[in-house]
Amino acid sequence: MAKATCPVTRAEFLEKATPITVVINGVVMEAGAREFSTGSLGWYSSGTITVSVGGTPVDVQIGLNMTVAGSKDLPKKRK
Repeated sequence: MAKATCPVTRAEFLEKATPITVVINGVVMEAGAREFSTGSLGWYSSGTITVSVGGTPVDVQIGLNMTVAGSKDLPKKRK
């Protein structure tokens, strides 16, 4: 499979990407746009929700990464 190319620049993403609303098991969460330590761009959210397993409530830790394909290869911003 061919490697993906990111269609926006790093600067465009960081300036224009807006939060994404995610619903997990009926719980609404917001994933904020960010630059990951790997250099990739995307959205991230974390939190804890309660899920029923056979009628027993279980606390579940959520860590959600959504990464823009090909964004790690974009030129890094100058310091």
